Formats: sequence, structure tokens, C-alpha cells
Amino acid sequence: MSIHIGAAPGEISDTVLLPGDPLRAEWIATTYLDDAVCYSKIRNMLGFTGTYQGRRISVQGTGMGQPSLSIYVHELLAEYGARTVVRVGSCGGLLDTVAVRDVVVAMSGCTDSSLNQLRFEGLDFAPTADFALLRGYVERAEAAGIPHHVGQIFSTDAFYNDRPELRDRLTQYGVLAIEMETAALYTLAAKFGARALSVNTVSDNLVTGESLPAEDRERSFADMVELTLATVTS
Repeated sequence: MSIHIGAAPGEISDTVLLPGDPLRAEWIATTYLDDAVCYSKIRNMLGFTGTYQGRRISVQGTGMGQPSLSIYVHELLAEYGARTVVRVGSCGGLLDTVAVRDVVVAMSGCTDSSLNQLRFEGLDFAPTADFALLRGYVERAEAAGIPHHVGQIFSTDAFYNDRPELRDRLTQYGVLAIEMETAALYTLAAKFGARALSVNTVSDNLVTGESLPAEDRERSFADMVELTLATVTS
């Protein structure tokens, strides 16, 4: 039993979806999983396990930011035997071609966090997705006609950033979008020999100023989650 999740052995599947918002975890579980059971309420960071088309699936909230996600993902991988972990989140587009409602499939994650600089003693580690998961998701997105982009995402430690020039530099180098979790997820998956993918619905675009209305976010998020479930259960 881990400190922050507190589930008993066997209560968590080896395949876990990771929304940041614990209420999103509850929504995924109640909407898509049969016989979903809540295995954790510690700090209200909800986690659930149920079945999807006969396959056992867990959904665990992670909170916002790489330090918070790292706690939950580390415990899932180190103490509960999770082997496939997929972030289902939101992001802000950094290119004018990355429109709201599109999905960004993160091939790799760059970051301004010092977590990996400390871990690797100054070495620039390049955290990347599991190729089979990435390919499977992209093939399903293409078949479903869902607009998507595949490439690098930026995981920042600061939601409110005093360096607008950094955003411009990332744009110049073709970074697709910004969020706060992916680089840590991919790093931990590499450490524990697990498979990881991060897929993110574009909720706003920092270049065009376009923003997805709140009432439209659930449907766009649902499309992304359905593709994710199809990918991890194939």
C-alpha cells in the first residue's frame, strides 16, 4: 500500500489512464468503465478500476504539474505494477496550425523543470513516448477523422510565466503545445521499463487567442478518451 494512493495490492490494473483532474477520473470511470470501483480517495485524488470491453482498466487523477504527477506515476509503476500509463489531458497550442479541439499526440517532451537535470546531473535527457502506443493512437485518430498533431510538447513548471520570449523560441523550433506533465511521465516510464503516451486536447491557442468554450470541452475530451481506450485495449 503506497503513501499517496493507498490501494490494496491487486486493486489497480496494469493499464492506467491519467487525467490531471480527479473529477475527470471519476467522469471517465462512470462514463466508460463497467463495475467501476473507487480504490483511493486520499487527498481527494480519486482513482478507479473497472472494465472496458472486458479489459481491466484503471483511471487515476494526478493533479497539476510534474511534481504532483511524478508522485502518483512513481507509485503506480513502483508499487502497483502498472505497465501502460497514458496521460489524457489538455494543452495550449503554440502554433497557429494547432487549433482548439485538435489533439496533440506527444512524441517527446521538453521542459524547463530541473527534475531531470538533478536526476541526470546536468545531462539533457530526452523523454519520449512508447512508439507502439503512439502509432496505434495515431492510426485510430486518422481512421476516425479526428484532427491531430504528432510532435514535441513543452512541459512547463510555471503556468503563469514571466518569459514570453521563451514561448516565441519554442514556436520557432516547432514545439506544438504547452502543458505541465508529459516530460515527467515519459521519464518515469523509461526508469521503470513501462509504456507511456501523452495525448492532449487543445483547449486554447496561445498564438491566435482562440479558446474552447467550457461547454465544448467535454465532447472534445470524450473523443480523445475513446481513442485512448481503443488503443490500450487493442
